[in-house]
Amino acid sequence: MSSDFYQPPHRILLGPGPSTVDPRVYQAMESPLVGQTDPDFFGVLHDTSELLRYVFGTSNEFTIAVSGTGSAGMEAAVVNFIEEGTKVAVFANGYFSDRFTEMCRRQRADLARLEKP
Repeated sequence: MSSDFYQPPHRILLGPGPSTVDPRVYQAMESPLVGQTDPDFFGVLHDTSELLRYVFGTSNEFTIAVSGTGSAGMEAAVVNFIEEGTKVAVFANGYFSDRFTEMCRRQRADLARLEKP
């Protein structure tokens, strides 16, 4: 196999993603993997959670990072804060508000969808 492989040009991407990756991230990705059951992982998880509690100004011991898309984050918020009968107003303005509407419907929220042409 040739050592010549595709080298994409350097770009600065400022949109919602995919985004430019800092070279330090690539360097970290070259490190050996640590599995989720490795004792060292729990130390990293503890430190990360502690920093997140500081960032979000909470003392909740169950503060964790969850990897996912923006829609995954939106759904996590919906299923944790909206229960049957919760009043929710959705300002319809496109694709993601449609997704949010559907998530609220699945939670049986009291939904008010506000639409303007």
